[in-house]
Amino acid sequence: MVSKKSKADVLLGLQWGDEGKGKIVDVLTPEYDVIARFQGGPNAGHTLEFDNKKYILHTIPSGIFHDKATNLIGNGVVIDPMIFHKELNSLGLPLAELQKRLLLSRKAHLILPSHKLLDAALEHDKGDAKIGSTLKGIGPAYTDKVARTGMRLGNLLQENYRETYDALKKSHLKKIADLGFDTNGVLLDGLDFDAYEQKWFEGADVLRNFPVTDSEIFVNKSLQDGLKVLAEGAQGSLLDIDFGSYPFVTSSNTIAAGACTGLGIAPSAIGEVYGIFKAYCTRVGSGPFATELFDATGEMLRKEGNEFGSTTGRPRRCGWLDLPALKYSVMINGVTSLIMTKADVLNNFSQFEACIAYNYRGGQIDYIPFDCTPDEIEPVYKSFKGWQKSLAGAGSFDNLPTELLDYIKYIEEYTGVKVNIVSTGPDRSETLIR
Repeated sequence: MVSKKSKADVLLGLQWGDEGKGKIVDVLTPEYDVIARFQGGPNAGHTLEFDNKKYILHTIPSGIFHDKATNLIGNGVVIDPMIFHKELNSLGLPLAELQKRLLLSRKAHLILPSHKLLDAALEHDKGDAKIGSTLKGIGPAYTDKVARTGMRLGNLLQENYRETYDALKKSHLKKIADLGFDTNGVLLDGLDFDAYEQKWFEGADVLRNFPVTDSEIFVNKSLQDGLKVLAEGAQGSLLDIDFGSYPFVTSSNTIAAGACTGLGIAPSAIGEVYGIFKAYCTRVGSGPFATELFDATGEMLRKEGNEFGSTTGRPRRCGWLDLPALKYSVMINGVTSLIMTKADVLNNFSQFEACIAYNYRGGQIDYIPFDCTPDEIEPVYKSFKGWQKSLAGAGSFDNLPTELLDYIKYIEEYTGVKVNIVSTGPDRSETLIR
């Protein structure tokens, strides 16, 4: 008998996050049976807009509004029960319906309130060397995971889970005290620790009533049965713990390989790799950003693109598209199809630019060097003519302005990968597929 086994497609960001992954996953979900988050936690902010409503997802996969898809939170994700509970309530869907659509890995690690407190203490302790953490407790939770002291969702289902919780909390509070910070019931950002902890336990009770599975078995069986699986990444490739702009990175593997470890699937089980990038670049927090603009043009990008963090609300740093960085992300992910978002943000520019190389230590290179401090790396730009009109009436990919099509063609030639989807606005309907 011939096997009908399928492969899992992967969708991820190719820049520093905020590329618009949530919207594209929502658009593609009708073509898939399973949508699976494979890494990250509530530091993600995947924004969906449809029917004149806006939703921001932090932990829940972006296919949740489609009733025929199973949404899986994989073992590579870290979950804060309080934030998870709050997110559930924001969706406007009955709890019973959400329990049908959403499945959680028992191997996913939990973020404790003391993780959040420790995150704040560690960031404050860095002083001017802050990395720009979202202060959601992500880093400390992944640290405990690697140190083999973490608490997993499966532990929450055990009768003695409070003992596991209390032991880990005690360890965290000692570390915070050792850093010289007061832990007398108050979080460093002014939030009452006891109140947060109470909400955490309320969320934990909700979590305990959701379907829990061995996600690696579930995903592989889904593939064996020929179901279509889309692995949804969070953050962006340039924030990868190994291949991003370290140490200004997130705490997980955001690249395609992270789908293997975050869901328990073999590299040979990966099918298409969809890479999402903005028509320009943004970044939140500290770290190198070669094409960052500090002038009125940068402010115009921020205003036109409404570039403020969906998780933190912080204004995003803005700059032109960095093609060497994009090509690097394409390489390490094995991207098979590119998706451009926020093309409409460039509507009012008569001219714009893209970085095609760097001047570095007396020479010119087209790759990201190990040490890329701002005083050593200078972007080399190519100018492009703007289209200066709305993209709303395009209707189809081929009807896009010639100037935008020329820009897309140059990107394709530079990266060696086709751009098959262009997003022309925030709503799910404003998506043109080639």
